[in-house]
Amino acid sequence: MIETPYLLFLGDAPDQLAAKVAQGIRDWRPENAVGQFRMEGCEADVGLRNMSLAEARVAGAKTLVIGVANRGGTISADWKEVLVEALQLGFDLASGLHNLLRDEPDLIAASHVNGGTLHDVRVPNVAYPIATGRRRRGKRVLAVGADCSVGKMYAALALDDALRERGVASTFRATGQTGILITGSGVPLHAVIADFMAGAVEHLTPDNDPDHWDIIEGQGSLFHVSYSGVTLALIHGGQPDALILCHEPTRSHMRGLPDYRPPTMELLRDMALTLARVANPDCEVVGISVNTQHMSESDAMAYLEEVEERLGLPAVDPFRQGAARLAEALERI
Repeated sequence: MIETPYLLFLGDAPDQLAAKVAQGIRDWRPENAVGQFRMEGCEADVGLRNMSLAEARVAGAKTLVIGVANRGGTISADWKEVLVEALQLGFDLASGLHNLLRDEPDLIAASHVNGGTLHDVRVPNVAYPIATGRRRRGKRVLAVGADCSVGKMYAALALDDALRERGVASTFRATGQTGILITGSGVPLHAVIADFMAGAVEHLTPDNDPDHWDIIEGQGSLFHVSYSGVTLALIHGGQPDALILCHEPTRSHMRGLPDYRPPTMELLRDMALTLARVANPDCEVVGISVNTQHMSESDAMAYLEEVEERLGLPAVDPFRQGAARLAEALERI
């Protein structure tokens, strides 16, 4: 188990999206974070007190969590001095990057000398099977995005909360490092060998009671040429009964791909539903989650109203408004 509370390491994150791991923990488990550590040039801020390593230790922090999700998932050489010092001061380290803490000789040496533990979250710990496509009992809903980092995890967590408030049995199923750090369990799908990704999702969402909902955290996007494979594995392995479309309307291009424009909501709906019905012919699109963080309140409400009228589906920003209307839509299935 990763010991709490955390000090969230934002490093030299170039923008707010790059610190999405830290932001997710801050928003969904604020009681687990005492502060943030920002290096010179850091352009991200999750709204916690800026602390030195020594200050955070005095405040009770036990684990320095790398809260940055950079392209390629690498441990920057510029971070090493801070990470080694953290181990020397008695911190454990936790990371969800592809580049593993346990593969870094200087971090291994510092952990051995000072007794710290290196937690690599994005490491599969199960021998996942190849997917069978067998239908499973229970119900499943998957968040699918027009792009990466548009709020799929937030939509899923908010929906899980909304269902529980209504007395509906549900479980949030984490598929990425942030979700795993928030909930303590899940499948690090990005690190699963490609042949076993869909099988890993089947393993994550097994047979359940007929009225139980598994809320599957979405990853990537069918329209993102870098990360579309993980999305399709979730669609086919999850066999969702329902899809929630997720969108961030202020972007001019796909995340990290300046030559690619985001798809329309209609195109996302049609593509995702067509592929979902390969594994579950009864799948439906039930609602839309819109990330309006870069819009004013009035602009956000006007946009949500326009999208809802155009697509004929409930459209909400779960972080601003909660996900009650999405939960209502699920209950109608």
